[in-house]
Amino acid sequence: MSGRRLPTVADLLADKGKGQKTMLRYFSLDEAAAAEAAGIDIASVPDDILFHPRYRDAAPTVFSMTGRTHLEAGTPDDYLRWAAEAMNRGADAIYCSGSFDTVEYLANEYIPVVGHVGLCPARATWTGGFRAVGKTAESALKLMHDVKRYEDAGAFAVEIEVVPEEVASEITRRTGILLWSMGAGPGCDAQYLFANDILGYTEGHIPRHSKIYRDFAAEFARLQQERIDAFATFAADVASGAYPGEKHLVRMNPAELDAFREWLEHT
Repeated sequence: MSGRRLPTVADLLADKGKGQKTMLRYFSLDEAAAAEAAGIDIASVPDDILFHPRYRDAAPTVFSMTGRTHLEAGTPDDYLRWAAEAMNRGADAIYCSGSFDTVEYLANEYIPVVGHVGLCPARATWTGGFRAVGKTAESALKLMHDVKRYEDAGAFAVEIEVVPEEVASEITRRTGILLWSMGAGPGCDAQYLFANDILGYTEGHIPRHSKIYRDFAAEFARLQQERIDAFATFAADVASGAYPGEKHLVRMNPAELDAFREWLEHT
């Protein structure tokens, strides 16, 4: 969008309380370009997409984070080495589902860190599986404490996932860092959805907090049938001799062809 520039962490923090940002998880350069054109503010991006040499051509002003869970990253030193590489290759921030000590370790080296509370898939066994978190006063208070621990550890933002709206709103008002809502209501600093849910091509369970805006699944199915039909027509043309046709061929000058054939007869 014209007039936009890539925001810094300081810019995002300065905007806290001034309305909600938009945030996507997307999976291709085409989706990145669409997010840029649509004016999306923040994105969570798989590292193979964010590190692509054309990523910033596609999304020059989308604040883009990538990350690894604590199950993937290894030790704090491993996490730091990977985070430094990611920042050098274009990431604006790093998602970390590791311990508060690991978050602090990264933040002390000036890595912009995003934490995660509520339903965190990599830690879901500790909160009862894939279900809402914070529906009791006790569990809501623990969420508040966890967000404050992230703040004390140096994180600048926290994804808050599948938490009662009232709880997320109260926590957001009581912290200086950013809360990015995935199914936690409109009282946070950003609304976060997956592109595959918005575009309607999620396979399997559709999260309650998702909203489908387009039916790409039907379009993908139509395109797949078009592929099948095209390939089948090609195979039929080969079988019948319809392909290749005259326009697909390279022809030789007849005199050169006669000379070639004569040489073949004498060699």
